Amino acid sequence: MGEHVMGLDWSRIGTGDQEPLLHPREIFAALTNRPWPYLRQEQGEVLEGWFQRRNDRDVVIKQNTGGGKTAAGLLIAQSTLNEGIGKAVYLAPDTYLASQVRAEARKLTLATCDDPNDMAFRSQQAILVTTFQKLINGMSVFGVVGDGRERIDLGLVVVDDAHAALATTEGQFRLTIPALHPAYEALLAMFSADLQHQSAKGWQDIQAGDYSAAVRIPFWSWANRQREVMALLHPYRQDYGFKFEWPLIAEDLKLCAATVTSRGVEIRPPCPPIRMIPAFARAARRVYLTATLSDDSVLVTDLDADPKLVARPVTPGRASDLGDRMILAPIALNPSLDDEAVRVMAGQFALGDRDGDGVEDSPRINVVVLVPSDKAAEAWKPYAARIHHVGQLAAGVAELKAGHVGLVVLVNKYDGIDLPRDACRLLILDGIPRPMDAVERREAVALANSPARLAREVQRIEQGMGRGVRDSDDHCAVLLLGANLGVATSDRLHLSLFSPATRAQLGLSRDIADQIKGEGLDGIRAALGACLGRDPQWLERSRRVLAEVRYAETSIVRPEAVAAREAFDLASAGQSGAAAERLQRTMNGLDDDDALRGWMMEQKAAYIHLTDAGAAQRALAGAVQDNGFVLKAAAGTPPEKIRAAAVQARAAAQFLGETYEDGRLLVLGVRALLEEIVWDEERTNDAEAAWQGLGEHLGFTSTRPEKLYGTGPDNLWALTADRHAVTELKTGCTTDTIVKKDLDQLGGSVRWDQEQHPGVDALAVMVHPSRVLDPKAIAVPGMRVITGQKLEDLKTAVVAYAVALGDGPGRWKDEQAVAAQLTHHRLTAGVLFQTYAETPRAAAGA
Repeated sequence: MGEHVMGLDWSRIGTGDQEPLLHPREIFAALTNRPWPYLRQEQGEVLEGWFQRRNDRDVVIKQNTGGGKTAAGLLIAQSTLNEGIGKAVYLAPDTYLASQVRAEARKLTLATCDDPNDMAFRSQQAILVTTFQKLINGMSVFGVVGDGRERIDLGLVVVDDAHAALATTEGQFRLTIPALHPAYEALLAMFSADLQHQSAKGWQDIQAGDYSAAVRIPFWSWANRQREVMALLHPYRQDYGFKFEWPLIAEDLKLCAATVTSRGVEIRPPCPPIRMIPAFARAARRVYLTATLSDDSVLVTDLDADPKLVARPVTPGRASDLGDRMILAPIALNPSLDDEAVRVMAGQFALGDRDGDGVEDSPRINVVVLVPSDKAAEAWKPYAARIHHVGQLAAGVAELKAGHVGLVVLVNKYDGIDLPRDACRLLILDGIPRPMDAVERREAVALANSPARLAREVQRIEQGMGRGVRDSDDHCAVLLLGANLGVATSDRLHLSLFSPATRAQLGLSRDIADQIKGEGLDGIRAALGACLGRDPQWLERSRRVLAEVRYAETSIVRPEAVAAREAFDLASAGQSGAAAERLQRTMNGLDDDDALRGWMMEQKAAYIHLTDAGAAQRALAGAVQDNGFVLKAAAGTPPEKIRAAAVQARAAAQFLGETYEDGRLLVLGVRALLEEIVWDEERTNDAEAAWQGLGEHLGFTSTRPEKLYGTGPDNLWALTADRHAVTELKTGCTTDTIVKKDLDQLGGSVRWDQEQHPGVDALAVMVHPSRVLDPKAIAVPGMRVITGQKLEDLKTAVVAYAVALGDGPGRWKDEQAVAAQLTHHRLTAGVLFQTYAETPRAAAGA
């Protein structure tokens, strides 16, 4: 007697007929065990903003990292459940971060689960916390259009760290058929003639296993052979490599871009057909939690968010919730500082030796270095305690949070990781992440000088820089290595693309930079010491500059992003003519961006082809006028004759004057250009583009015939009216001799130039790590080889030329000054290749 035979359900006691609490702030206030007494001001402001707009289907919430976004997202989910709108899902970028969200929910005593079949989720009693990938895939338990399974309808989807989640989206809607798969060889056989027409060299590079070659199958060939392609691929639909992507793209296969590389064929629609996941596409409310990146276009293209709603983010009143950061680019302070010296210094800081005398004089700190590739990580090996790749990140980050590790290198991960407080006190970005997939690689070539591409690059830099400061009480010093990052934090156009708070911190850091400009490492050590040692004067100025910053009231949603999404949706619904017209409307307003207009015209032509093949080819011929790197029309593009400048120095002065507004940016720009010309098989495209830019900086007419016409040399410089430099770049080469195939190619390029420009003297040039000929190879008559040492000599001379011209008001625009420096550094048409290249020689014993 008196024993309790059942537990009491306290949720049903003392509530009477009370309405459930709807406002997230009230939900927090009613929690019995609040993990902290009050919501932060910033959290309260964003929750108020969301509540007023909760019936908007798409709401972007922007907050500086560490502003309590996770708690805000969970309270929004609970509010939606209380209101009876439907089931609530909170999506994190990966399983590690999903477990962190569930831990936060436990602190808030909010019910969560991790299984979509859990009855607590199905009956709207708990928030499902899972990964973005769990929802967005072709085998999704939430249902995919056409799979016959029961759909799970959602009232709310919260997408945490939305910009990090988007990489997952693009991957899930991209089918990659690896080179070892039987369908790969079959597709190459089916389209070999088309690929060779697009790029004879690209085709050869793919056959030879060149990592960087990427050639698109022309849209007309792809669309015309859809039955054959479908018949080839459909039998593999249940294979492991197909089943997660195929169901999402199969309906739009004819609209996809198919790009061939030596690693595989990538098949990707113009925009992800997110409608294939009805749970997401039809959710009553979609909330995107994002960092303070200023450009949100990708939410429209990838997730079909409403552009008008995306452009009006919910933010706190002030942006002063960002932690304290000092951001310095050593090369921008002193162009003669070399990266290796900075690496040594970083290693010393990790060991507590801030003055570099070998004696520990300050607390040891964790230094985290973000690099874009294994090649970049290699340089850090002597100083690194750990080098982690994506698969090892969770353990690596946990170790950093637990205590002192030292200098830790993370390879190709610029988003989605938290390094709060002592986990990272000095963060170093050593280079910008490179586009990895084939479509992005093509796009990088075609849009190299487009503001649209720049916006994406700045976004990646800002994501990287945000890793080390996770709340308003946190602090971290940031070093940006390399001239490319130096340009990004110095050039006006780049700076305008950063968020307001980061821009303010860059401005403050620039004031420090101006004081230590021209100094060696000691100036940088002292500045970093002020930030890391919590110097009161630095703190006062850092807080003051942030106190004045407000969040931007609107987000950038680029018109071409909106057009791309709306056009794709029309084409997918069978209205390809309307899709082409939609793109044209936006193209009409792109007067200042020829590259982007030409790129969009390629897509427009692909849509037109579905109803009028002839009109599509005419449109493509027009696209080439704006952007020479788009697909070649079926009839080919006749090569344009090139003419040398009348006076080399005059052309150089004009180019430099139009490109650079001050001497410092000139030196940084030239160094950034030369950093791209490296011996790396994954970056041959970058090297070719930089070689074209180098010619322009020296006053030569410079083009890339192979990329423009699918035939001819990698690069062509018109040195004088009757003399050309025909150049093949072998920067991805690993052989220690020049092989016959490469020399045959160079000989063919010389003949091509002589056919296009009768009477011209074509000097054959090869950029190659060796000048030794393979025994079977015969040198092209008169050829010159730019070897590793000669390339270093050339780079040194070009930097000295830039430094001399940058050292004085407007010298780089003055023809006489430019002429004197070209002559002094032996960069004139007559002597450049005599000085910075050498003759090939036969192998010993050949």
